[in-house]
Amino acid sequence: MASVDYQSSFILILILSFLFVYYFKKPKNVSNLPPSPPSLPFIGHLHLLFSCSIHKSFQKVSSKYGPLLHLRNFNVPVVLVSSASVVYEIFKDHDMNVSSHGAIGNDDCIVFGSSGFIQAPYGDYWKFMKKIIITNMLGPQALERLRGVRAVEVERFYRNLLDKAMNKQSVEIGEEAMRLDNSILGTMSMGRGFSKENNEAKVSKFTVEFASLAQKIFLAQILRKPLEKIGISPFKKEIMDASYRFEELLERIIVKCEERVYEDQGPEVMETLLAAYRGDNAEYKITRNQIKALLAELFFGGGDTSSTTTRWAMAELINNPKVLERLREEIDSMIGETRLIQETDLPKLLYLQAVIKESLRLHPPGVLLPREFEHGCNIRGFYIPKGTKLVINAYAMMRNPNSWKDSDEFKPERFLGKEEEKREKLLNFLPFGFGRRACPGSNLGYILVGTAIGVMVQCFDWDIGGEKVNMEEASRRAFLAMAHPLKCTPLPRILNPLPSL
Repeated sequence: MASVDYQSSFILILILSFLFVYYFKKPKNVSNLPPSPPSLPFIGHLHLLFSCSIHKSFQKVSSKYGPLLHLRNFNVPVVLVSSASVVYEIFKDHDMNVSSHGAIGNDDCIVFGSSGFIQAPYGDYWKFMKKIIITNMLGPQALERLRGVRAVEVERFYRNLLDKAMNKQSVEIGEEAMRLDNSILGTMSMGRGFSKENNEAKVSKFTVEFASLAQKIFLAQILRKPLEKIGISPFKKEIMDASYRFEELLERIIVKCEERVYEDQGPEVMETLLAAYRGDNAEYKITRNQIKALLAELFFGGGDTSSTTTRWAMAELINNPKVLERLREEIDSMIGETRLIQETDLPKLLYLQAVIKESLRLHPPGVLLPREFEHGCNIRGFYIPKGTKLVINAYAMMRNPNSWKDSDEFKPERFLGKEEEKREKLLNFLPFGFGRRACPGSNLGYILVGTAIGVMVQCFDWDIGGEKVNMEEASRRAFLAMAHPLKCTPLPRILNPLPSL
């Protein structure tokens, strides 16, 4: 009997060894690749990713081995870049070649799946969907048309904070910002019925859940091909459980939108999407799942990232009272105390803009920017084979001490220099990506963050119940979040900035 068990174990080990050698063998040697750290058999450099958060693991590797590296996770080749000059060269000479994100972590997932806009290959579908959201929601003319929608939600945001302040209630700043951002995004894309039906709270719940899954989605994207060869779909059950529930909510919201569109009361974005779904003379016919995926990514890529930035920025301001006082002086001198800050004030509030940029530099929501090389090419004298993953570590770039003096300190003044100095800084500043696949919602993002911070600084003092905010980063997250809630008690500092109060 023992002999049979021994033989079975021996055969199993042989089979597993064969599978590992066959599926996870190193790719054929290609000469003149970028430098590479020492690797382990089979898994390559995968072990380097798990000492801490992925972006910090990559930062450690780059600081030791260089800003342009060749890594291998199982048999998946990866080029890791943490230098602004290398990134600039890639997108100047190879933007089209890296215009796709490559393999999708999970085809059926409503966020970052095959139906989505963010992960879609560069082509007709991606161009069509970008045209819709730029024309109807994110472009300059659309933003101007929908300014009144945002103003209503900002006033509601202020009234809610004032109510909490009068009742001496504490608030979690990130949650309040997310409620504001999702209300604005939902109303801009799906009409006023979105907020009336309390959908922002339901959507916020799912965006928080997907934010906690972001690192697993990123790893699934990197590891999908080798692991699926032996029947493993990394994190699929956990990701799809959240996806199905989010999809059910979006379906109910879309049904309500259809009713309003048929009554000629629907917003332009949803009307255009539904027309393309029905095939009403649309230049590109889309599916219902593609509508849901676009909305999901809008909330995840817009609402979650903007509210996260607002939370980080307010934490930095509370921890740096001199910066907070200077910002408040700017707002008071430009706007006064008789009206609420408006988004039309933002362009002239230069120090507020600098505060937002400095917060984005230290705490970019998207710390890693993944792409894929569709064709082989040469970069800095090194050959990059077709199909190689490109990972840009924006976090490491924007904390590089060679590019930023006192790189780990919060100093908004660095963005107030001469125009030439500011242009040089912006070459090292990548909070919204780069090239043709850069985030199309960056202008709206600045508006969402700027108005939220403006209201909170103009109208309230903030009691945190201690000396300093804990700035620890959440671990095991692909998107940069605070490890601890930012709970504060708002204290009114100006009276009646709204005429109706």
